[in-house]
Amino acid sequence: MTRPPAPLARLLTLAAGWAASRALMLWLLVHDDLPLLGGGAVAREVQRLYFRWYGVLTQGTFPADDRLWQYPPGAGPVLLSPALLPTLTYFEAFVALTLAADLLILLALTRAGRRPGRSLRGAVYWTASLPLLLHVPLARYDVQVTAFAVISLLTLSRSPRACGAFAALGALVKVWPALVLLGMPKGRTTRSAWTSATVTATAALALLAVAFSNPLSFLRQQGGRGVQIESFGGTALSLATRAGWEGRVRYQYGAMEFVGPYVSAVAALSLALTAVAFGVLLLWRVRARHWTEATPFDAALTAVLLFTVTSRVISPQYLVWLLGLAAVCLTSRCTSQRPVAWLLLAASAVSGLDYPVLYAEVVHCTWTGVTVMVVRNGLLAAAAILSFVRLWRSARPAVLPPPAPSFVRPRPERELSAP
Repeated sequence: MTRPPAPLARLLTLAAGWAASRALMLWLLVHDDLPLLGGGAVAREVQRLYFRWYGVLTQGTFPADDRLWQYPPGAGPVLLSPALLPTLTYFEAFVALTLAADLLILLALTRAGRRPGRSLRGAVYWTASLPLLLHVPLARYDVQVTAFAVISLLTLSRSPRACGAFAALGALVKVWPALVLLGMPKGRTTRSAWTSATVTATAALALLAVAFSNPLSFLRQQGGRGVQIESFGGTALSLATRAGWEGRVRYQYGAMEFVGPYVSAVAALSLALTAVAFGVLLLWRVRARHWTEATPFDAALTAVLLFTVTSRVISPQYLVWLLGLAAVCLTSRCTSQRPVAWLLLAASAVSGLDYPVLYAEVVHCTWTGVTVMVVRNGLLAAAAILSFVRLWRSARPAVLPPPAPSFVRPRPERELSAP
């Protein structure tokens, strides 16, 4: 017996919750100049950096000589998209389009949650979780990237080709959406999704190469990245600072990063751990024997979590990716990731303290700042480990022991003999 569609009242409550929470996020963004809200730093990235890139992109070239440009060529059309709303300023148009992408994610999750056997928990989770990051998601383009990943996963059951196409487009904007294809069911579905992703990525990249010059210039800047203060390596170096280490924090490559002895070793260790994470994900893929409708969702969340915690950079907006993927998992009643979703809620709440509320404490490595980062990254580490363990177990069903043999008790010999 299938569940009836969600009643209208429930959908209206969800819509009201989204509208109210986003109004609060907009209020915070308008008052971004308050010291506890970042002193203007959150909005400044769109108003100055994105707008500067917009000016370069309108000339038909990527900002090849800008050390802060570290994004794949698909980011260009996203940063140019505010031109679609010419009556607004660049900043206003960017925020409006970010809210539109946010609403699109909610609609996709709601539609998926209303199918028989599915749940609206994903839509509720997305609505409630994003404001934990305060106004940061509205002033970054990670919501748009997350929309590609969410729609990719939610279209899988109907069209693996569409799933692959959306994943490829997302990967051209920020590489991580390619990871959502890791959990595709083996066989024809995987071939269709990956073939579609390859064709879409090739065609889109060719189109961008024709429209813009220097489409691959971002690769030069990525190689120079160091250890950002909010990463796991950065947390270790923050603790080392409290113990007398002589390193310091410096603004470079668009982030606050550590410089000093052993920083290069910590960065190399992060890259090695990323390779290990990729290896264990491939091992899961090879050993997995049991797929449910939720397995592709769960695998996507696990993969992005593992790559996030081993990265040299963990900016607060990275949590947007994880919240979006956790919301997709929660649309299925078969997901193994419910406890992980709760841990991500807690990590997001602490991230709101990390940036922008207590960011000065984090930058100066005070005990308050170090404690915030230890708690946030500890929650992310617990979420990553738990996510992988639960994914592994869900894809390796327990082998039932063989039934105990039944023996027919022989009749005594005297009962078999004639009377």
